[in-house]
Amino acid sequence: MPKIRTHKSTAKRFHVSRGGSGKLMRTKQGKSHFRRKKPRRVRAEFDDLHVVDDQGIQRRVRRLAPYMKRNS
Repeated sequence: MPKIRTHKSTAKRFHVSRGGSGKLMRTKQGKSHFRRKKPRRVRAEFDDLHVVDDQGIQRRVRRLAPYMKRNS
């Protein structure tokens, strides 16, 4: 049985959190362009990692990146 190919842009955009919880994490889009005119609070949100809560998106990411490290 051959290996499944990983969708590389999905693997770059998402990763699994460390520390045993195995949550799917993402950064916010629009991080690198037109940041000067945004408020400081919004610019700070770009640096944080956000948890993906939607089950449909989690399922889609797991299908596109099957070898992504996960603890469960």
